[in-house]
Amino acid sequence: MSWNEDALHRWLSGLEWPRGLAGSRGHDAAVLHAQGERPVICVDQCVEGVHFTPDTDRRSAGAKAVLRTLSDLAAAAATARAVTLAVRAPESWTEEDIQAAILGAREAAVEHGAELVAGDMALAPGAAGLSVTALGFLEGAGRPVGRDRAEPGQEVWLTGPVGGSLRSGRHLRIVPRLAEGRALARAGATAMMDVSDGLALDLHRLARASGVAIELDAEAVPVHQDAEGGAGLAVGSALFHALHDGEDHELVACMAPRGDGSSRGLPGVVIGTVMEGDGLWIRSGAERSRWTPGSGGWIHGGGSLT
Repeated sequence: MSWNEDALHRWLSGLEWPRGLAGSRGHDAAVLHAQGERPVICVDQCVEGVHFTPDTDRRSAGAKAVLRTLSDLAAAAATARAVTLAVRAPESWTEEDIQAAILGAREAAVEHGAELVAGDMALAPGAAGLSVTALGFLEGAGRPVGRDRAEPGQEVWLTGPVGGSLRSGRHLRIVPRLAEGRALARAGATAMMDVSDGLALDLHRLARASGVAIELDAEAVPVHQDAEGGAGLAVGSALFHALHDGEDHELVACMAPRGDGSSRGLPGVVIGTVMEGDGLWIRSGAERSRWTPGSGGWIHGGGSLT
């Protein structure tokens, strides 16, 4: 065996005690100090060969597993509090590999206001996997945002440029938009989600969940420089990559237009409009076309999308 669970447990016992932990350290379930806000919980995973390559630095893989989960908290307008990490590691991984993954996860959590409070590990054949559960809390008593709450007449916001994340390696350096999510919710956003599988596909999903149509202004989409630089390396233009590459983890949000026409200091730009109808429509100049499901974006297992 290339790594030993008991040795790793002893190593873990030497790390700093999480401040938010009220129960026993090393217990399978973490008991946290009570807080009065509404809890928000989500789970995500990083699988070797799907979300990171076998030669990826283990610290970066552990960090990504946490960061993509915190991005889901951001899409709920939540504040991050704690994470747990489950490691599925093959024999080819060493104890140093697992330690690096744990430290990467721990550091990523702390950077965004959370703590790694518990976890699990297992030796298993096949690809390595890192699963993270994140716990956050929601401020106030208002109705939470959701991807099924877009309404006709709203504007569609995007917090930052998209495209080219995989080619540039930016997919390993996710920045969960936690502060931006809270700001958009306070400004009146009713629907929100993070862009993980491609902007077009995720907007299609948001429109479908809300029972509305979304018209995207192609000329308003902020294209990341990573997509601009890589437009000649794969099919289509830089805009194609911005719409379909995925793993940007920016937020899209829907809210009523501001009467004064200003952004009021909100993060991001307006890229479209919510309308009566269904599906995603892309407008470029005088042309307007319906986005076809299956033409881009990432769907696990492939298959059809309606």
